[in-house]
Amino acid sequence: MIRRVVVTGFGMVSPLACGAEQTWKRLIASESGIKRITQFDVSDLPSKIAGIVPTTPEECSDFFVVDKYVDQPEQRRMDKFIMFALAAAQESLDMANWHPKNTHDQETTGVSFGAGIGGLPKIYENSVTLFENGARRVSPFFVPSALINLASGHISIRHKLKGPNHATVTACSSGTHSIGDAARIIMFGDADVMVAGGAESTIFRFGVAGFAAARALSTHYNDTPEKASRPWDKGRDGFAIAEGAGALVLEEYEHAIARGATIYAEIIGYGMSSDAYHITAPSIDGDGAYRAMKAALKNAGIHAEQVDYINAHGTSTQPGDTVEAMAIYRLFKNHAENNLCISSTKSAIGHLLGGAGAVEAIFCLQSLRDGILPPTLNLEDPDNEYNLDLIPLKARKKEVQVVLSNSFGFGGTNATLIFRKI
Repeated sequence: MIRRVVVTGFGMVSPLACGAEQTWKRLIASESGIKRITQFDVSDLPSKIAGIVPTTPEECSDFFVVDKYVDQPEQRRMDKFIMFALAAAQESLDMANWHPKNTHDQETTGVSFGAGIGGLPKIYENSVTLFENGARRVSPFFVPSALINLASGHISIRHKLKGPNHATVTACSSGTHSIGDAARIIMFGDADVMVAGGAESTIFRFGVAGFAAARALSTHYNDTPEKASRPWDKGRDGFAIAEGAGALVLEEYEHAIARGATIYAEIIGYGMSSDAYHITAPSIDGDGAYRAMKAALKNAGIHAEQVDYINAHGTSTQPGDTVEAMAIYRLFKNHAENNLCISSTKSAIGHLLGGAGAVEAIFCLQSLRDGILPPTLNLEDPDNEYNLDLIPLKARKKEVQVVLSNSFGFGGTNATLIFRKI
């Protein structure tokens, strides 16, 4: 028997704040977390902006303090994306009030946590050390500090979670795939509770230079970074790279009811597909995105007209936004013009790569809970051939029952989640 899966907690580290509720408050107030990079030299980089997690009170009152989550000696042994993952996971477990102590609860609680790139800074740092100082100076902690599955590993170790220990690596779909995979782990009885999500931190010279070389990043808004991420706007010219993490506590429905947990939504749909087209560009007809959403609807057992809101992948790239809009219109048809609301929260926080899907899933949950839909910032001159409702500039009050979240990644990988209010 396929078991029902619900969300009982969530946590976040984002460019807007450390904490899911703090981020949400700033998001629906139309604030931006994208700023000029000052942590390293950007003089020779065409893109000089990013969505950077705040680490000082001057940036944000709810700033990230790494010492709260990782002891200083341990900080040298892990890449920053793991630290973000630990912080988001801690918040999600605290919110769910789930801290298993007995053997049974520990063995039936697992982790599914992904990243698109993982410890690239540590890889770069140790490669420079090898080149300049020789093999004996390479850190013995280099490999475990950089491996993508060590986010899941550290969460498991920290909280004594002995169930499935899983990591998904599908570029910018990693967070969404991790959540969907975790839901299926519970559905098929391999765990009762899963901590699921994604994390990323690649904002350093090498990482930014790589994406800039691929001509993926915005370069025209270096002097006005808050305007750089502008999905579906005619002035868009690439995404704003960002960092952070999102974590959800997923739980078997009866298990959550039995312990009196607060339920925020039910995961009812998960769809996947491949463009099978190009290593970085989306299929020009949007077929991969269309099939991922269609598969999620089929898995959920609902009609397209039942979806109230879509948190779009919406990266602010010229082809990507157009293709996603095409796919949405193809699947939802008249519903897309008349009743369906769509926005891209990347307009406020940038693109968290492997962490994006998890953070955006949380925004969907908060929309269900609060009856507020987050805006698409900077949508001043819409490129909107299909007349979609893209919630420009300001958040909107609207009660919704079913929400959908899209994530698409390099290599043509696509993932869609559907949540329903209980």
